[in-house]
Amino acid sequence: MSKYMINSWEPESAAFWRGGGSSTANRNLWISIPALALAFAIWMVWSVVVVNLPTIGFKYSTNQLFWLTALPGLSGATLRIFYSFMVPIFGGRKWTTISTASLLIPAIGIGYAVQDLNTGYPTMLILALLCGFGGGNFASSMANISFFFPKAQKGYALGMNAGLGNLGVSAVQFVVPLVITAGVFGAIGGEPQSAVKAGVSTTLWLQNAGFIWVPFIIVSSLLAWFGMNDLASAKASFAEQAVIFKRKHNWLMCWLYTGTFGSFIGYSAAFPLLIKTQFPDVNPLQFAFLGPLVGALFRVAGGVIADKLGGARVTLWTFAAMIAAVYGVIVFLPHGEAAGSFQGFFWMFMVLFAGTGVGNASTFRMIPVIFLTERQRAVRGQPEAMQQQAVVDANKESAAVLGFTSAVAAYGAFFIPKSYGTSIALTGSADAALWCFIAFYVSCIAITWWCYARRNAAMPC
Repeated sequence: MSKYMINSWEPESAAFWRGGGSSTANRNLWISIPALALAFAIWMVWSVVVVNLPTIGFKYSTNQLFWLTALPGLSGATLRIFYSFMVPIFGGRKWTTISTASLLIPAIGIGYAVQDLNTGYPTMLILALLCGFGGGNFASSMANISFFFPKAQKGYALGMNAGLGNLGVSAVQFVVPLVITAGVFGAIGGEPQSAVKAGVSTTLWLQNAGFIWVPFIIVSSLLAWFGMNDLASAKASFAEQAVIFKRKHNWLMCWLYTGTFGSFIGYSAAFPLLIKTQFPDVNPLQFAFLGPLVGALFRVAGGVIADKLGGARVTLWTFAAMIAAVYGVIVFLPHGEAAGSFQGFFWMFMVLFAGTGVGNASTFRMIPVIFLTERQRAVRGQPEAMQQQAVVDANKESAAVLGFTSAVAAYGAFFIPKSYGTSIALTGSADAALWCFIAFYVSCIAITWWCYARRNAAMPC
């Protein structure tokens, strides 16, 4: 038996938690967070790279650029479906190591591809798809951390893991514009590219957008291998986990989490290019990183708030705020002869990102509560052994649901950029896409209120 395997894990026992359980859980959490941040950075790196490709000589249309922005979302969401079930099969330590190390493939690939103007568009599309490795990691990371913490602290733990992990999106949009302006790696990093910005000639090292993450990925992979643990109680086959597909609340939470996380990751991916197309005089890379930063920080706060006020109540009001913010974005966009207001557009998006962050945490807090309550109701009045087994089963189911809902929601990283691109291509404006988003959020409010937030709801949480 591996020294990294923990055979007995009882986080709901106060004595166990005080006697070392808490420190072990937090060690795994704090190794998981930077690994997840790197995954998000690789997943979203194209949101910055695409803005710079035309300036160094790649001749791509606006629609082609939106495809490069959107494809990591498509592959990442699809991989999440499989990653959702990997931790109980392989173990959290092993899978975190493997999935983190896999990020080296797209990071190094991008670094070489952008140095050659003869690199074909299909190659770029393949590299964009490979960045989906980063998107897939979220499902397994959240499932893994959910096993370590008691019910009362799941909101905090999942909020910290996801919220600080989400900072990888902001980091990539802040760090990459800085590192591509200098030869960070000297001669081994390759030659710079000639670029033209606003009629001014300059030089860029766009390869650094990929290379800069390589040493951090290696270190994080080693930390996961030597510092994390596998839990015997988390072991489950795919068949055991597949029971979630029969659970009504799995599908309802997929819908709601698409409204929160799907919005966060989709807006993050498309924000720089949306600014560039709607406000051509604004440098998008000066502002784009702020949206994901706000969303990530509010996710951390949202986990704590949801633990205190209840996930459903917080989720309900978050969707209401997001509807107001999207309407504000529409108001401040350019329309015909009206130039629009970038300042108003920007601040409405900050409110929108804040809402996605809080909603990410509150919906994820709802899931463990729903499935634990459901399993405990089923064995009420039964022997103690059955009640304890119900808790174990609930943890396995909720971990699988956390991963699967994140997989479905991650398609927002594809659909939101493509919705903008399609809306602009057909109507000349992003308004149609934004009105569709509002309609979707209205449906989320209805589901949250009826199923979880109203008085006498079937599953209050």
